[in-house]
Amino acid sequence: MGDAVLYAVADRVATVTIDRPEARNALNTEVLGLLPRYVREAEADDAVDVIILTGTDPAFSAGVDLKEAAAGGQGDASDAIGAVIESRQGPLPPHTKPVIGAVNGVAVTGGLELALACDFLIASDQARFADTHARVGVMPGWGLTVLLPQAIGVRRAREMSTTGNYVDAEQAWAWGLVNHVVRHDELLEFCRSLAADIVSNDQPGVRQILGTYQQVVATTVAEGWAIEGRRAAAWPGNRWDPEEIAKRRQAVVDRGRSQQA
Repeated sequence: MGDAVLYAVADRVATVTIDRPEARNALNTEVLGLLPRYVREAEADDAVDVIILTGTDPAFSAGVDLKEAAAGGQGDASDAIGAVIESRQGPLPPHTKPVIGAVNGVAVTGGLELALACDFLIASDQARFADTHARVGVMPGWGLTVLLPQAIGVRRAREMSTTGNYVDAEQAWAWGLVNHVVRHDELLEFCRSLAADIVSNDQPGVRQILGTYQQVVATTVAEGWAIEGRRAAAWPGNRWDPEEIAKRRQAVVDRGRSQQA
């Protein structure tokens, strides 16, 4: 079995691909360890100017691997996942190079937070987005309550988070969650074209502007991060109860299938 995350560099663009298609690219401990490692590798590589983050079809990411968390006894996976989530602000480390999210399928809960951590998003026409934290009974801890309202407005964000309903690619574009919607088979080509446009610019200038955006946005939402962090840390410790998580996980999967029909 290969790594759960693939990494490749071509034409000054690093492509990071979550490669757990059998688990809909759920974020297990291996993925949560490799994603920041590869982003840091791209950051340190003078041959890389842009990062593309995507998943192996059929999903971008179904979120934190609740099946692994519910396993409990095997290396106490739930504690390991929780430790990784609480150890940093967002699923990606700080970066100066643009990260383009190529959303090829569902981006759900932790997968939605991973998408929001990118600098901007391009969606396949097969992409769908949902925040099911409330359905699973866990608190977001990667900035969802900060970044989702920034992208689509607080009222739409509240609707997504309290209903758990799916938003398709066209609705996500209309709401401002994604920059473009393209045919599924053209997604990576389109993202690479945008990456080439970025590469053609003065890179110190690109990173200076990107850093300025990051600082300006943070000055208005820093306390929001702190509030979410405190509330996530205070959430009851039994949130990883294996039997309850397994039931909730299946309910989320069944509901997603029914909304797609």
